[in-house]
Amino acid sequence: MDIPGLGTVVEDADLGWHMSEPVPVPVLGGAACRFALEGYDDDPAPEDFHAAIRAFRALDRAALDAAAPSIYAYYRDVLDDGGDDPVHIDGPDRVLDHVQLGDEPHVSRDEYGDKHVYVSVECECDWEPEHGLQIVFRDGAEVTKVGPYDGHLTNAAAYADEQLEGVVYPTR
Repeated sequence: MDIPGLGTVVEDADLGWHMSEPVPVPVLGGAACRFALEGYDDDPAPEDFHAAIRAFRALDRAALDAAAPSIYAYYRDVLDDGGDDPVHIDGPDRVLDHVQLGDEPHVSRDEYGDKHVYVSVECECDWEPEHGLQIVFRDGAEVTKVGPYDGHLTNAAAYADEQLEGVVYPTR
């Protein structure tokens, strides 16, 4: 099957989703990434997936730079919770130097919340090797959630708290 913006995808029967061939993604440093699409076959509006993929592939580093203060807040919370400090990060403008961006964006619809299509990227980070960093892009267009990788698409869903709707990172 062909997906606009990705080309041919193949179904991974074990996982139940479709995988693309590697394509360059500027926001992830130009890395060749394999996209995983979950729920695409049964989705009532697959064009929403197409739009999210197109928007995500059009982003550049500025999208991550805009999220850097939230990513830095996550770093600070890990330290405040007694986490080791294997690196010292002076501020938000340096935090992305300590993130290893993922290369398998996961595209899926939020079935329980706002019904938007999200692109989620699982990353490694120097300050939290166990839980890593999840960066989520609503409609593929902007970062709307960062924090430890938990698989949730929004913080409202992650914490079962509607007051966190629209919160990129719930600082303490």
